Amino acid sequence: MPAFDLPWEDLKRYRPEPLEPADFDEFWHDTLKEAARAEVLVSAHPVATGLRLTETFDVTFRGFGGDPVRAWYSRPAGADDPLPAVVEYAGYGRGRGLPHERLTWVNAGYAHLLMDNRGQGDQYGNGGATPDPHATATGGPGPAVRGLLSPRDYHYRRLVTDAVRAVSAVRALPGVDGSRVAAVGNSQGGGLALAVAGLVPDLAALLVTAPFLCDVRRALDLTDASPYGEITAYLSVHRGAERAAYDTLSYLEGVSFARRAHAPAHFGVGLRDTVCPPSGAYGAFNRYAELSGADPRKEIHAYPFNGHEGGEAVHVRRQLDWLKAVSGFS
Repeated sequence: MPAFDLPWEDLKRYRPEPLEPADFDEFWHDTLKEAARAEVLVSAHPVATGLRLTETFDVTFRGFGGDPVRAWYSRPAGADDPLPAVVEYAGYGRGRGLPHERLTWVNAGYAHLLMDNRGQGDQYGNGGATPDPHATATGGPGPAVRGLLSPRDYHYRRLVTDAVRAVSAVRALPGVDGSRVAAVGNSQGGGLALAVAGLVPDLAALLVTAPFLCDVRRALDLTDASPYGEITAYLSVHRGAERAAYDTLSYLEGVSFARRAHAPAHFGVGLRDTVCPPSGAYGAFNRYAELSGADPRKEIHAYPFNGHEGGEAVHVRRQLDWLKAVSGFS
């Protein structure tokens, strides 16, 4: 194994103690309570995609601060019964793209909501449609450092809130069985899905690969690859801001969200991942649900010779098989 991170046998036992702020739960309770004051669903309009077997809607829902957040909602054409739903979160620098890009979950027979990333979409893929009107606090230009010196101003406070609200939004859409909702994501999307699992107690399933913002302090010591590298670059200029930055990041720690989760969980990780180090994924997996009182089914699949790409299509097939076996998703 490469010396980048811990040996695999050590990763399997790795259980980091997250540096949680005393008001972690209060912070998120208050943040989500404030967001819930607004009715979640704004609109859902059918769009032409050129696809005969899928129907798609352009959805707008209210996220953090009541801000409009865009999403694509897709269903198998002609499906009548309320369907289980998959809420998917996109990776760093991506937006929701075009509605025909992500068809795996809808082709498997699920309703599918793909959330746009506010203030992102300009680095990869085919763009986004959701601005971030609150991106005015001190911090660098990239999402990972916007508002980094205050947890209330940080970009990811807003993005995690949007992600939780996306679950409420899909439950408000026609043709969805709200008791059967899964959160899915890779990289930044995996970090968001993991946060949702920790903040939505009745989530039915979680599928996460290479999650960002897990065991953050260790990740910052291990890698200079973006997005973590944006944080270290910022701190290399703003010397002495480490304490404030670490305090902010402690409210977004994926291991802390994982500890509070209830849902059955499926993880994936590439052991040569220098973008989101594998110790973060194992740290979240090994501490998953330890505070919630739940004992959910969980499993993790490691790919020893893969990096951030992980198992790609091989892993997606494992996800499909696993979700089908979760109660209510067959």
